[in-house]
Amino acid sequence: MNEFDGIKTEALLDLSRSIAGKMLAQYEYPYEALPHIKEMILELEKELGEDYKEISEGVFVHKTAKVAPTAYIGAPAIICANAEIRHCAFIRGSALVGEGAVVGNSVELKNAVIFDSVQVPHFNYVGDSILGYKSHMGAGSVTSNVKSDKTNVAVRCGGEKIETGLRKFGAILGDFVEVGCNSTLNPGTIIGRHSNVYPNSSVRGVIPAEHIYKNRENIVMKIKGEIK
Repeated sequence: MNEFDGIKTEALLDLSRSIAGKMLAQYEYPYEALPHIKEMILELEKELGEDYKEISEGVFVHKTAKVAPTAYIGAPAIICANAEIRHCAFIRGSALVGEGAVVGNSVELKNAVIFDSVQVPHFNYVGDSILGYKSHMGAGSVTSNVKSDKTNVAVRCGGEKIETGLRKFGAILGDFVEVGCNSTLNPGTIIGRHSNVYPNSSVRGVIPAEHIYKNRENIVMKIKGEIK
């Protein structure tokens, strides 16, 4: 196994935990799907059953989902079963919110796939990103999706750099990732399954699965069942 295997789609995401799973499976690396999220959602909308209601043009909400009257949802968008879109959430479009997911107060989504049971509950920005099953972003944590110099985003993995060709790329969170409050995930961040990020962190590059990010010089393997 080489260092790039850990950032492949199959290593990061349980594709059975999203209605977009079969579409994402065609991409070796999940960030390759980012330019195609809008078209994926439009295709998925054609297959939705009668349990979904089109509440405005191109916006489909499952009958069991809860959407606060103060929330805004732009097209195209799909809100899956038992999801909760809370007070003043701002979904700008090209967003898929998975089953049982929570999009909370003053959270902004744009061009994002949110897997089932994900929580982005308080003051988060998630743009040009994919959040895996049961991942969680603490209050105030954000994905930064554009570099300050506006050049294309590269993924730094070990001593290597992968040129993505993307000007906009926030973060990929594997399943069960926990991001601490007020953290910034810089453009091109990829975090492996079951990893944790300390609060107030500025994260860049690849964090392997089953690790804890304390700071750039202190990324340690988790002790099973413990967070140190």
